[in-house]
Amino acid sequence: MTFPERFSNLPEYAFPRLRKLLDPHPAGGEPVTMTIGEPQHAIPDFVAPVLNAHMAEFNRYPPNEGTPGLLAAIAGWIRLRYGAEIGPERIMVLNGTREGLFDACLALCPEVKQGQQPVVLMPNPFYQPYAAAALAVGAEPVFVPATAATGFLPDYEGLPTALLDRVGVAYVCSPANPQGAVAPRDYLAGLIRLAERHDFVLLSDECYSEIWRDHPPVGALEVASEIGADPERVVVMNSLSKRSNLAGLRSGFVAGGREAIARFRQLRAYGGAPLPLPVQHVSERAWGDEAHVEANRALYQEKFRLADRVFAGVQGYQCPEGGFFLWLPVDDGEAAAIRVWRETGVRVLPGAYLAREVGGHNPGKGYIRVAMVAPKEEMQRGLRKIRACLYG
Repeated sequence: MTFPERFSNLPEYAFPRLRKLLDPHPAGGEPVTMTIGEPQHAIPDFVAPVLNAHMAEFNRYPPNEGTPGLLAAIAGWIRLRYGAEIGPERIMVLNGTREGLFDACLALCPEVKQGQQPVVLMPNPFYQPYAAAALAVGAEPVFVPATAATGFLPDYEGLPTALLDRVGVAYVCSPANPQGAVAPRDYLAGLIRLAERHDFVLLSDECYSEIWRDHPPVGALEVASEIGADPERVVVMNSLSKRSNLAGLRSGFVAGGREAIARFRQLRAYGGAPLPLPVQHVSERAWGDEAHVEANRALYQEKFRLADRVFAGVQGYQCPEGGFFLWLPVDDGEAAAIRVWRETGVRVLPGAYLAREVGGHNPGKGYIRVAMVAPKEEMQRGLRKIRACLYG
């Protein structure tokens, strides 16, 4: 039997790869999992009552693009959070933002650019569906270093003009996964202008936007509105997973220009998986409530301060500006993950599993990613064990 080759070069996904790395070794203590970004704070109190009130609607097919109430709630949140006026026709509900981040290439990346194979830009390290999406449309994924030297954000403006002219879409993530860097206003404005000059779409992954240390991160829609950019140049994804601790709800959205969202909606009508109506009602309530978001953020801000105390004096330590991952410097991420597991029972993720080797160098190799999602006491215990094991 003949199978397609388009995904043959994809490495094994990070978490099965991690299990193969660590499971052959015994744990050196009571296991503490700090690998996956699965929020463990309490879900909002209103979720169960709203869900129960609409249980009968599980027998109905939901609208692909989202209910009018949910679209209006998302538009209201965007207006409140970013000061950008986005009508419901410029928004579509997603079954988790992974769907949107993947489908963005299918919906928006051209088959040919400048008479050549199109390019999809992405930071390195990055959220792995970006690369799979590029391959799905026959584009060339280009991994651009996002290292300490670049502020952990990719320097797209520094790429050759000939390469930029081939770009169909470019991904940016702020706050960045895994490093926690936040894109400044001028950086986003520069990327949007770059997209205008070279005729591509900027895909902004903002799933961690509501978890921040000191100041709310600026958003791409906000900046695009401020500089009067063509609305079709910017497409933004966000979700309730981190903001509201509702990862299992699988509820997110994509917002952008009228034409871009029309193309998303057309694609989804053929191959999408719309959110059940009870889930859409819960989502509508969640986007309209900020009290639970503020309480959740306060818990993470306390964790940021705790991490600062635990890793005080560690060379290269940098607490994130946003998100909930620590990006800790080590000599070798795989060796460090094995050592921490065997000596303490704490599971962390080698940074190389989130990046690609380019020119013989993997920018994630000298790091481990540590998720600060567990209850505070458990997280503190895990961080102290990592500190003692790796940094003395």
